[in-house]
Formats: sequence, C-alpha cells, structure tokens
Amino acid sequence: QVQLVESGGGLVQAGGSLRLSCAASGRTFSSYAMAWFRQAPGKEREFVARISLSGLTTHYADSVQGRFTISRDNDKNTAYLQMNSLTPEDTAAYYCAATARAGTVGYRGSYDYWGQGTQVTVSS
Repeated sequence: QVQLVESGGGLVQAGGSLRLSCAASGRTFSSYAMAWFRQAPGKEREFVARISLSGLTTHYADSVQGRFTISRDNDKNTAYLQMNSLTPEDTAAYYCAATARAGTVGYRGSYDYWGQGTQVTVSS
C-alpha cells in the first residue's frame, strides 16, 4: 500500500507558476511510476503528466506540453509538477497517482494509488 499526499496548490494569476508536490509513504517509492491528473468542475479527470521509475522518461498531455514539467526525487519520496505560464484553463483539482504495473500512460485505470488532490485556481 502507498499513501500519496499532494500539496502546493493555490491561487495564482494567469502567466504565473506553481510547483505541486506529492509525498509518498508506505512502499518503496522508486518502484512506482508517478503521474499527475487533474479534474475541473463538471469534467472528467484527465491525464497531465507521467514520469518513469528512473525519472528518465516523461509523458505529457498536449495541453501542458512545454509549460509543465514532472520530476521526482526518490531520496525524498516525492514527485513534483512544475507549472509555468498558467492559464485559467489550468484551473482544476490536481491529483497524483502511482503504479507499479505496466499500462497505458494516460489511462486512469493504469494507476493503483491516488492522493486526495490539491486545488489550483488561475485567475485571468
């Protein structure tokens, strides 16, 4: 079992930046690929980014490519999402997720563990 706790969300103006953190406990963090999803009001939870166990491979949704960067520090058991050039369309609850299984990168069902989310609100 893995427990995930997100932090770092808040209110930011358009064009600004935030860094989200996802602290993991309970298992060997380096054994899990990590991902970020987000869910805006009235919409489905959508894939944002994923990072491999080693941290050497990343995937991004087209909507955030070039603006967001996923990273991890296995010594600190923490994954991060650096968000730059934020727009109001990025407003959502952001969730981190973990999996030790092979699966489709952007599919919610590929991930076995989820955090409770952290709210990001971008004002225009």
